[in-house]
Amino acid sequence: MLSRAARSRTRLLRAPVRAFHVSLRRRNEAFDLESVERATDEVDVCIIGGGPAGLSAAIRLKQLEQEKGKEIRVVVLEKGGEVGSHVLSGAVIEPRALNELLPDWQSRDGHPLNQPATSSAMRLFTKNSSYPLPHPPQMNNNGNYIVSLSQFTAWLGGIAEELGVEIYPGFAGASLVYTEDGKAVAGVRTNDVGLDKRGQPKDSFEPGMEFRAKVTLIAEGARGSLSKIVQRRFRLREAAEADPQTYGFGVKEVWRVDPSQYRAGEVVHTMGWPLNNQTYGGGWVYHMADGLVSLGLVVGLDYANPYLSPYRELQRMKHHPYFAKLLGGDSTRIAYGARTLNEGGLQSVPQLHFPGGALVGCAAGFVNIAKIKGTHNAMKTGMLAAETAYDVATAESEEGQDQPVDMSAYDTAYRNSWVYKDLHEVRNLRPSFNTGLGVLGGVLYSGVDSLLRGRVPWTFRNPQTSDARHTKRASECTPIDYPAPQPPLSTDLMTALALTGTNHAEDQPAHLRVRTTDEDVESSRRRQEHVQRNVEEYAGLLGRACPAGVYEYVEDEDGSAQASGEGWGGKKLVINAQNCIHCKLCDVKVPTEDIQWTVPEGGGGPKYTVT
Repeated sequence: MLSRAARSRTRLLRAPVRAFHVSLRRRNEAFDLESVERATDEVDVCIIGGGPAGLSAAIRLKQLEQEKGKEIRVVVLEKGGEVGSHVLSGAVIEPRALNELLPDWQSRDGHPLNQPATSSAMRLFTKNSSYPLPHPPQMNNNGNYIVSLSQFTAWLGGIAEELGVEIYPGFAGASLVYTEDGKAVAGVRTNDVGLDKRGQPKDSFEPGMEFRAKVTLIAEGARGSLSKIVQRRFRLREAAEADPQTYGFGVKEVWRVDPSQYRAGEVVHTMGWPLNNQTYGGGWVYHMADGLVSLGLVVGLDYANPYLSPYRELQRMKHHPYFAKLLGGDSTRIAYGARTLNEGGLQSVPQLHFPGGALVGCAAGFVNIAKIKGTHNAMKTGMLAAETAYDVATAESEEGQDQPVDMSAYDTAYRNSWVYKDLHEVRNLRPSFNTGLGVLGGVLYSGVDSLLRGRVPWTFRNPQTSDARHTKRASECTPIDYPAPQPPLSTDLMTALALTGTNHAEDQPAHLRVRTTDEDVESSRRRQEHVQRNVEEYAGLLGRACPAGVYEYVEDEDGSAQASGEGWGGKKLVINAQNCIHCKLCDVKVPTEDIQWTVPEGGGGPKYTVT
């Protein structure tokens, strides 16, 4: 794949070159990004996000080009420095969509689906023991594969490029471009590069460019910044009468285990300890190829206790006798990461189309939480969107007509597809955990509903409040006494973070902003209110919940934060944005709902390779 410099040269051959010279304005003058001239490029379909959904859409578009004979230009913008470097999942893949997209995938060189699942089990953990549980039919993994989703995504990217898709790693979709009347999406603007912390241009400044597209497909994954904007602007959730999305949070490690503990293809899911009966979640152990084991813990982000730390819960879990034996002997941890995932299921899927484009994959939310899988659905929705996008992008418009494309046929195709059936069958399982009976009640109901495969006349609703608002005040909860790390089995957070390869340029505008969705800019008042409420009422939740040590509520020793109106009670907020692994937990869970995750300079973030 091309380097950023090579891509810059390539793209400017396609579009007019517009030079920008920092020397034309003084460094201390206000700098208006909106006044900067930008290179523009015309494409047929622009896909924001190079994950399984976006790449499946791109591949399908190029297949249709070959089948139907009408050329179509497809561009994929990916914020990671390489395709797959920002992708993390368990992951056990159900190959149904892959079989449809690439029927000959098993004969292709370099495919990473080398370890079929050979067995599946469910276990209930107590603090010192574990017991087998009946395995729900939806969790049967016959025919599935244990993979690194990062490697799988990189492989898909190679196939897309072979077909003629233009993939631009390191180019994040920073904002949407609208038609003159503002009623439709007309493309996307990439991130500006070379701004300092104050938003002033450095010598390396390069303005982002605009990709004007007939169709814009948003495939950012769960809780993407543009996905939020387009859902709000076009009221997609209201149009579908969808429930609010609810989220889970996965913390993951990959270990090379002692050969005596390695059981190729074994899949184990856990429930119970270390989480209590009121906290939804569970663990996993997947024996991958080549002696590797993927293990981790998912915690529902509707958890109530602000003292909970997902990272420290995982470290505590590894001291259970089951894990201590698995990770003993000659075992080494080689990777770490974390990511937010959708849990709302069918009831939380918004309207998928908007004027000029559509949402695909986890940008809309198609995870089957009972299967603990979403890649197959993400890929299939990308393929379905591609089929509609090809038709509308290649259709001959009447002379003088310049209307935004109508992607509504994609919504219809989704409702007629096996994706809808897949989600409908398990629609009541996750909401059943939201009763006063807690996890136990959910397990009992889910057992019955699983046997009936969802053939019941009712549909439970997801909570109508956000996950953030499920958080109780610290005064209502008991602090959690986590044990100190005991290397090598458990470690402090910074030791784990080093395994992610995370890097951001420090002198760049903050991509984590203290503001609400109704505010365009940050303010001292907002920051002060954030510190006051989060310290006083929620014991600084983000300081424990963030899996990368980004947020700290520290002593305002010199009083500067108080003097500037940003501190409170001798405390101030420090945001270590360079640590961010783009998990989006802060955007979902902060009780004050005033952290906005936006894209940093393209290429910044984690460098996942085996996750």
